[in-house]
Amino acid sequence: MTSGTSGTHRGLTRFNTSDASTAQAELHEVCASSAWGAKLLAQRPFATVEALFEASDAATAELSDDDLAEAMAGHPPIGRPKPGDPTSSREQRGMAGASEELKAEMLERNLAYQDRFGHVFLICATGATGEQMLEALKARIANTPDQEREIVRTELGKINRIRLTRLAEEGDNA
Repeated sequence: MTSGTSGTHRGLTRFNTSDASTAQAELHEVCASSAWGAKLLAQRPFATVEALFEASDAATAELSDDDLAEAMAGHPPIGRPKPGDPTSSREQRGMAGASEELKAEMLERNLAYQDRFGHVFLICATGATGEQMLEALKARIANTPDQEREIVRTELGKINRIRLTRLAEEGDNA
């Protein structure tokens, strides 16, 4: 096993050599945008995790508004991870120990955000506390739709990198 983003990982090798439908399904677990997944799928094999990240970043930057909406539709609201989905539960861990008051305020503000922008509040929640996510939500609801779309694109890119890292490292500790 080689560590670091420049090394070769078992998961990356497996991803590079898997059949197209398997790789496409894995990419869909990372990001629900079919355009994003198709761009990455077409560029396989990736020599390094960093090359995979660069392709992901480029594909994320090129997402149309509809593609971005499709990507966001794959993310549950903060504080309400999809039942049985270990990825969203792990990523939203910061809400697990939040007070009932914070959870209630997050739900209320999530709904207000969705009313304003027409999609879920997307934030890279990994490592963030419930309080930090709530503060970000409070600050971002004042953005214009164009400002928010670019912030969402940036947050999606961060989430994709975290998920791609996990995909690339699967089996490294075996």
